[in-house]
Amino acid sequence: MAEPEEEDRKPQSDEAHSAFAPVGGVDQTAEAEEDHPSSEFTIPTGLRIPQVPEDNESSAFTPPQTYDARQQPPAFTPPGGVPIVRLTKEAPWQDRMRTMLRTPVAERPAPEPTQKREDDEGRAVPRVLDLTLRIGELLLAGGEGAEDVEAAMFAVTHSYGLDRCEPNVTFTLIAISYQPSLVDDPVTASRTVRRRGTDYTRLAAVYQLVDDISSEDVEVSLEEAYRRLAEVRRNRHPYPGWALTAAAGLLAGSASVLVGGDVLVFVAAALGAMLGDRLAWLCAGRGLPEFYQFVVAAMPPAAMGVAISLLDMPDVKASAVITGGLFALIPGRALVAGVQDGLTGYYITAAARLLEVGYLIVGIVCGVLMVLYLGVTLDAGLNPETSIHTSDRPWIQIAASMALSLAFAILLQQERSTVLLVTLNGGVAWVVYGALARAGDISPVAATAVAAGLVGLFGQLLSRYRFASALPFVTAAIGPLLPGSATYFGLLEIARNNLNPGLASLSKAAALALAIAIGVNLGGELSRLFLKAPAAQDQRGRRAAKRTRGF
Repeated sequence: MAEPEEEDRKPQSDEAHSAFAPVGGVDQTAEAEEDHPSSEFTIPTGLRIPQVPEDNESSAFTPPQTYDARQQPPAFTPPGGVPIVRLTKEAPWQDRMRTMLRTPVAERPAPEPTQKREDDEGRAVPRVLDLTLRIGELLLAGGEGAEDVEAAMFAVTHSYGLDRCEPNVTFTLIAISYQPSLVDDPVTASRTVRRRGTDYTRLAAVYQLVDDISSEDVEVSLEEAYRRLAEVRRNRHPYPGWALTAAAGLLAGSASVLVGGDVLVFVAAALGAMLGDRLAWLCAGRGLPEFYQFVVAAMPPAAMGVAISLLDMPDVKASAVITGGLFALIPGRALVAGVQDGLTGYYITAAARLLEVGYLIVGIVCGVLMVLYLGVTLDAGLNPETSIHTSDRPWIQIAASMALSLAFAILLQQERSTVLLVTLNGGVAWVVYGALARAGDISPVAATAVAAGLVGLFGQLLSRYRFASALPFVTAAIGPLLPGSATYFGLLEIARNNLNPGLASLSKAAALALAIAIGVNLGGELSRLFLKAPAAQDQRGRRAAKRTRGF
């Protein structure tokens, strides 16, 4: 039945109104606002809100409904576009993975895996992360820098097909996070490094394992990698305990010859260092902290020098005996690693390493000062007799510097195949220092920095040639450059209550130590400029290590 027309409809009766209708004369608008107050967030009339179906699930990365592509906010993309990073397979894996670390996460490429994936990828992910953490633990415990540890961890994860991984290395904790996709929960694992030891043979074996995993020509399954890692952990040190004690004596005796000692000084310094080494081993066996081990190890060389002064032997330099003993105790390895971490942007790890160096140096200071105070009380005649490296015996000093590097390499438990190269590198470092400081009349700090730079340059080149870590080729070679004399003379002046000269000498020792560390790091960076390193498509050269620009 058709509805009636509009004009045929019956108009509403005047009485057809609600009983609650307002009485005439009352403002209905005001009454309605008082009875029904509206919120200030009420949707205005005429606003059209798009309805989203409840059944359709949207991703967290879906643009919001209010987003308009024609009125999008300004983007922060560079004018030339985002550079594409190309990883050249000819470059060593250290440089390729370092480039990955220094590239923002959104710009990192996804390299093809070099090893076969497991059948059950979900179960293989925890095993790959665990293997990566164990490798990083051995590297960090061996004294490797934080950036090199992260580069090795990157190499392992990418070789087994885990592309979206983020390692994080601090002084005692290493962690790694893997995100399967943009919508899946990340998988995170961590491991604590509680014990640190010096064994560069083990360090080289771990580097060889990482190199084989990263290589396309060598197939290393997860089981094989675990087996080889277990063998690395079970390997015994290449040198027995008596050889390490003899190496400590050779190091101290060679250092005493560098600062003007003769045969008697060599023997006295060697005996003091060997006695201190045995006492330190005894304290370590009793579970004493490393700080007290350094306190005990620093006392016998100082006591040997005080005894020589009390015997009134004018031809024997007591200062050279004490200086030689200090050379064997100065933590040059930890100092270089700490400064390197700071220069590469790992400030937390760098601060922790330098704090450790500070504690060890304070231990050495305490041990030496206790003996020197006793010598001054007994009127032992301890006077500053020489300045740093004043003796003019180039051939003897070159031989002594090479012997010092040889002994240092043995103490670091290096592979026997690398000892000869390190010995030659230490001789080159001393020749460069002597030529600049003696013949060129250049500041000892500047000469030390240049010599350390050459050590770092040659060490990095040798490590790339042998696909190994650079530490075994660098740490022992900087032994002749360590500031033993400046440290001793500073402590002696403090013991004689001459604070200003003592602090000045200790400041010079700190400057020499920083020059060594910065020179080694700079030499390593320069060596990579001569290698075929990965670069961005629109850039020439290597991506800088700086992660921010200061703003």
